[in-house]
This record gives sequence, structure tokens and C-alpha cells, in this order.
Amino acid sequence: MPKEKKDNVFLQFKKMPIDSIPKTIFVAVILCLFCSMIVAFAAVKLKDIQNVNKIRDKQKNILQVAGLYTEGINVEESFASFEPMIVDIDKGIFTKDFNPKNFDDLAAASDPLLSVALEDDPASIGRRSNYATIYLLKNKDGTVDKVILPIYGYGLWSTLYGFVALEEDGNEIFGLQFYQHAETPGLGGEVDNPKWKAQWKGKKLRNKNDDLMIQVSKTPGPSEYHIDAIAGATLTSNGVNNLVRFWIGEAGFKKFLTNYKNGTT
Repeated sequence: MPKEKKDNVFLQFKKMPIDSIPKTIFVAVILCLFCSMIVAFAAVKLKDIQNVNKIRDKQKNILQVAGLYTEGINVEESFASFEPMIVDIDKGIFTKDFNPKNFDDLAAASDPLLSVALEDDPASIGRRSNYATIYLLKNKDGTVDKVILPIYGYGLWSTLYGFVALEEDGNEIFGLQFYQHAETPGLGGEVDNPKWKAQWKGKKLRNKNDDLMIQVSKTPGPSEYHIDAIAGATLTSNGVNNLVRFWIGEAGFKKFLTNYKNGTT
């Protein structure tokens, strides 16, 4: 476009009223471009901080389910007592094929090369990773104090992500905690209620015949295996029951827990 013509177009644009459609569109486009640049810049600059905070939050939740978290503690230093390990779920043994410090369990679950589609899917997760990161809480002499297993599955409105902490025998529950979900506050959201979570402490997963017995239900059962369902949140309670039993069962950590108790992991 010739320079004179460009100047004429610019002058015509300049003479337009401030509230004219062309000027309104021009300002909106410039503002959008500017804001998008700011957001993109912030996203790049804050990514490392977000990743650190994400890791720190996960460590905090593991400390909480293991009963080691108190307000104001140094999370990173306290978490040093845990040893992350990658478990081959189908074989029930530890594997060194992946680095537990950067292995992404959820990403692996959506990777066809690292996961399997589930036909029997009570937890409603679609696919299950062939590998999972578990955490061993070690005593000062190197013996295992607790085993922390990752669990997740669908409730009423959302997928609940959490951990279950087992005592050194691999059968008695020390605690259960969910760190992410979108269940209804006051109903399904009561999975976060300390009184409800306290029920899990001391419960057993299996009986002497190795039958899976742990159950979340409205109907009373044997006290050492029974967790009361949340009042008014039947579907969330059923979801928690299904996901816990799935991850402790044959398709989950059953082989690993058996090998762990036999000392053959």
C-alpha cells in the first residue's frame, strides 16, 4: 500500500469517534493481545514454582496420612524419612525401570504402553497403570514402619485421589486421606471429615484366610473390617468402598502386599 494511502487511512481512523465500532474493536484486540502476553509470560515464569508447590503438597498429604504432619514443620525435611519406590503392579515387585522422583503415575495410566484397559472396573478409572509409586516410611534402623499406597476412583461427581497408609504388617490400616476431589461439601465432601477418617485407623484389610474384608457400608459388619458410610452420601461412600477394594484387590496391590509380607518384593 502506498505511503500516502496509508496516511489517509490512518487519518480517517484517527478522526473517527472514540466509541466508533472500528476503534472499539481495535482497542479490544490490542487489550486481548497484551493480556495474553502477560498470561503466557506469567505461566512460563511460574511453572517451576507451581511444580515445586505441587510436589510439596503431595508430600504434605503423605505426611498427614502417616500421622507425621504438624503445622509449621519443614515438609521437605520430614519427608526424607520416606523412600519412594516403583512397583510393577502385575508382578507385585519393585522395579528400577523408572526413577520414582519423576515418574508420573497418572500420566502412565493414560499411556497405552504403560497401562491396561480395564474390563472389570469398579473404581471407574478406565485404565490402570502397570506401575505405581508407593512410599515406605523407614525407621532409623532401616526397617519399614508404614507402607503408603496411592488410590483413586470415581465418587458421585468427581475422581477422588488419595493415599492409604498401612502398618508394617501390610494388613492393618493406619489412615486414609484424599487430597483431591470435587464431592458435595457437607455430603460426599465429608470424606475429609477427621471423625470419618478416624474410623479407618486399626481396621484390617483381610482376614486370616486372606479374604478381602474391608467394607464401607450402611449395613453393620464385623467391626474390625467395617467403615460406616457417610450419611446422605451413598454414592460417594460406594465410590470410596469400590476404589479402596479395587486398589487392595487382585487388580491392584494384592500381589505386592503378599510379596511384601513374604519378603519377596
